[in-house]
Amino acid sequence: MASSRKVFVFGLDCAAPKLVFDRFREDLPNINKLISSGQFGELTSTLPPITVPAWAAMMSSKDPGQLGIYGFRNRADYSYDNLSIVFSRNVKEPLIWDILGQKKKKSVVLGFPPSYPVRPLNGWAISCFLTPSAKSEYAYPPELKKELEEQVGPYIPDVMNFRTDNKDDLLKQIYEMADNHYEYAKYLLKNKDWDFFSMVEMSIDRVHHGFWKFCNPDHPKYEPNNPYETVLKDLYVYTDKKLGELMECLDDNTSILVVSDHGAKTMVGGICINEWLIQEGYLTLEKKPEKIQKISDLGVKWDQTRAWGEGGYYARIFLNVKGREPEGAIESADYKTVRSELKEKLENMKDHEGNHMGTKVYFPEEIYKDVKNIAPDLIVLFGNLTWRSVGTVGYGSIYTFANDTGPDDANHAMEGMYVLSGKGCDGGASGGKYKEREIYDIAPTILDQFGLEAPDDYIGTAIQK
Repeated sequence: MASSRKVFVFGLDCAAPKLVFDRFREDLPNINKLISSGQFGELTSTLPPITVPAWAAMMSSKDPGQLGIYGFRNRADYSYDNLSIVFSRNVKEPLIWDILGQKKKKSVVLGFPPSYPVRPLNGWAISCFLTPSAKSEYAYPPELKKELEEQVGPYIPDVMNFRTDNKDDLLKQIYEMADNHYEYAKYLLKNKDWDFFSMVEMSIDRVHHGFWKFCNPDHPKYEPNNPYETVLKDLYVYTDKKLGELMECLDDNTSILVVSDHGAKTMVGGICINEWLIQEGYLTLEKKPEKIQKISDLGVKWDQTRAWGEGGYYARIFLNVKGREPEGAIESADYKTVRSELKEKLENMKDHEGNHMGTKVYFPEEIYKDVKNIAPDLIVLFGNLTWRSVGTVGYGSIYTFANDTGPDDANHAMEGMYVLSGKGCDGGASGGKYKEREIYDIAPTILDQFGLEAPDDYIGTAIQK
């Protein structure tokens, strides 16, 4: 039977366990308090560890293949250039607030990706960083927008551009955005009759990508005593302070979960995936690049091309298969052979210094419970995410140390984090119980805190079980 307990989820996109649990821990009193009274640990993310689909996986206990979402951009069909951005309507599986709504429980959902356009629920919702601007219809019910703007001010969905060399302006924007989101959260906590409250804050992700090299001595571009050296710590301390302010709005009957969808790590550089495919004889262009360009701008000889790739924090490689793609060059009978050949070559790649990179390559059907929509044929984590994938060509090398989408010195890591303080938790004499879990365990944990059974098709299990 469902209990009268409430659950508050404090989502921090990209929050890194080594920073929260080790490096900055003594300066995070509110998170420390929760750790001491409960359970905490690393939270293994989705493959790939990307904001979208990771948050949807967390709140549905379904993997990216079951969701049919493999990143921000996905193939809409088997043509060569039709990639579509993920929006809320692409999430077909029920999320945790959908299930709670069926049990007559009211939810507040603030900033959950992907939640634009905002969708109806039993409660109140504010859409995520994908929201185009404050002029958009970002609230449910619609009248909530006017209420919030009158009481708090206009919504700030995201910073304008986190891949910029104007670091002072970026930092100013990050704090303005975060302040805005926390004020929205406080208002909703105090003024809505909720059972479940979930917010996802993007500021830590933005500061990681914008300032990682300034704050981490293991980054090859790190310079000691630079003016931004404490930026990461400062934001984590500020975030902990804001968590404390939100906790003051909660009663003793509320369970608290602090979670991140993935972590962060130093990014050494980029692997130019299409340069590599050209070099290895899988991709043929109409023209040679004279500058850094997209392969679509140069023209692809599809009848002579067996594979092409897309850039991002991980690489998506697609094969050009007869009967599937418009100008397929691989016989369907040879598909598995070509794909396995690519996997072997990629996993044996060496870096710019001749060292084995440790690249990891996955076939979707081997890592997912199901494969819906159009998945990449290969999912590639270069250097196990110490390198990103660069889709443009014209570098004269397969290695680059400049980002074609703007400065960015951190990649995502597979290890996110969680802290649970609630029903059934007891930190004990050790001051918190450490146990590694998976991102799929969060949705069943939330239901368990309410005294509700998880659906049979959930991947994960409740943290206390």
